[in-house]
Amino acid sequence: MVELPKHYCAKHAEQERVYIPRDKQAMHRYNTVTRNRDDNKRGQYNFYRTKQWVELRQRVLDEQHYLCQYCKADGRVSVGKIADHIVPMEFAPNDKANVDNIAVTCSRCHTIKTKWEQGYYGTGQDNVLKRVSPVKSVAMINRLMKGK
Repeated sequence: MVELPKHYCAKHAEQERVYIPRDKQAMHRYNTVTRNRDDNKRGQYNFYRTKQWVELRQRVLDEQHYLCQYCKADGRVSVGKIADHIVPMEFAPNDKANVDNIAVTCSRCHTIKTKWEQGYYGTGQDNVLKRVSPVKSVAMINRLMKGK
C-alpha cells in the first residue's frame, strides 16, 4: 500500500518524480516564437489547436479503438493515444484533415516513426523536404521504420 500523495512504496521511492505543473503560457510562447519560426510550422501548430482537429482526432481514436496501428501491423496489441498523420502534414499539407491519413500510434512507435520521417521525408526543425513518393500504408511504413 502507498500513502497518498505518494505514488511509490518505500522500496521504490527513488522512482518518485516530483510533479511540476507545465507553464502553459511559456509552452505557447515557445511553440509560437522559437519552435515555429516559419509560416509552415506556425500553420501546423495552429491546425492542431482547431476544433476540426480535435473532432478528427477523437473520431480516429474511436474508430481505431485506441490501438496502435504500427504495433497491430506487427501482430502486437498496444494502446495508443496519439493520432498521427501517416504522411506528415509538413510533407502533404492538403491531407492534414483526411481521416484516411491519420493512424493511432503509441508513444514508442510515434518516436520511431518521427525519426524515420526526418530521414525519409526530410521533415523536422531545420531540415529540407526531400522529393520522395509518399508512403501511405501503415504496414509499409512499419517495415521501413524497422529496416525490413
